[in-house]
Amino acid sequence: MPPSRNDIRNDNGDRSATCPTCRQSFTPIRRQTYCTPACRQAAWRARHPQPRPATTIIAPATNRRANTVYQCPHCDTRYLGQQWCHDCHTPCTRLDLGGLCPHCDEPVAISDIIEQPR
Repeated sequence: MPPSRNDIRNDNGDRSATCPTCRQSFTPIRRQTYCTPACRQAAWRARHPQPRPATTIIAPATNRRANTVYQCPHCDTRYLGQQWCHDCHTPCTRLDLGGLCPHCDEPVAISDIIEQPR
């Protein structure tokens, strides 16, 4: 005995359908839902939106030396981003990363601000 077939679902006869994407009426062939492949593709893209790209933050390009505080071992003068003492003409030692104090415009190292545990 051959397997039973349900040809009713594939035979739409003279029925007309409406495309869910463009709302135009068309005569479906078999189980056709959309009027054209373009409408089928547009519906798929609407159901599967593209993920938004991740937001990236780009820091300004600066070298480490520009943000480093140096101190002269002879006169104890501090410099921001300069490795040589202008008064003593000697190389300075690196203290830590830092910047200029907003109140007095003197170079301040991060290690001066952060309290060290005892």
